[in-house]
Amino acid sequence: MLDTIKKNVKKVMAWTGVGFAAAVLIAPVSHAQTREADSESAEAGYSRRGADTCLACHDDRHINAIFLTPHGNPNDARTPFAPGQLQCEACHGPGGAHTGRRDRGESRVPMPLFAKGSSASVEEQNAVCAGCHTQQLGHGWFGSVHETEGRACVECHNVHAEQDPVLSRNNQAEVCYTCHQEQEAQFEKAYAHPVRFGSMTCSSCHNPHDSAAAEGSLNRVTLNQQCYECHAEFRGPFVWEHAPVSEDCSLCHDPHGSNHPALLVKRPPLLCQSCHSQAGHPSVLYTERSVENANINVVAGSCLNCHAQVHGSNHPSGPKLSR
Repeated sequence: MLDTIKKNVKKVMAWTGVGFAAAVLIAPVSHAQTREADSESAEAGYSRRGADTCLACHDDRHINAIFLTPHGNPNDARTPFAPGQLQCEACHGPGGAHTGRRDRGESRVPMPLFAKGSSASVEEQNAVCAGCHTQQLGHGWFGSVHETEGRACVECHNVHAEQDPVLSRNNQAEVCYTCHQEQEAQFEKAYAHPVRFGSMTCSSCHNPHDSAAAEGSLNRVTLNQQCYECHAEFRGPFVWEHAPVSEDCSLCHDPHGSNHPALLVKRPPLLCQSCHSQAGHPSVLYTERSVENANINVVAGSCLNCHAQVHGSNHPSGPKLSR
């Protein structure tokens, strides 16, 4: 097995241009350590030579890249390729039936797990990942949005890639957009959080594994607490509070993107007048047609020309949020 790993690591080095030391630390991995005898392994349903059997056919860039990942490190006792472990079959299941002899024209039996044509359910596949990644998943995964909707770990994660795209700041959003296409469109609007520039990722705000999180799988218990992680200046408490601010930021802002400045759901004065429309005040209802003929109270900053502290004020004379 050692010679096989060395051969495949050299191939990956040639593809990626990385040095040997950066690619992987090689240590002897004997598949014989995982099974006492061929007869016993046959009874257990495993292949006779472990990963050597797999790599005899699956000898391509995607497969061999696993030797550049934590999963393929033979010096880490927690990995499938550590001495005494089951190598490829630790995740893919016993491959004896898949690698065994077959009659001419007969199709190979699929590997039990993570293979095209496999009959394994999503729950069975996810149980393999959860068997090792208990710390990352914790108890929150069970009952989370992705778990209850029947999402498989491998729909988001690529364990054979040297760098899992969903864990990369530059590539994570593209993985999420596979399902969340509405959010992808919102991030392309004129005003949006800088996800498309790599300054933020979806996981900056969301925890896809946690059922205890707020609605939308947020990292914090409430939407406002999540926003305050970056926008602490609006946290308060204020002497004079603007009720919608302390209630829910999304009443005025669209967190993924908007065509209005500051990610507003509408531009003032229309946004303000969705709540404030008392007659006799410059906030009397204006429409799209009448705004162009309106006075100074609805141009430039509109309502914010006077009510500048719209998130809240600590000024003794600021009950109208004007200072």
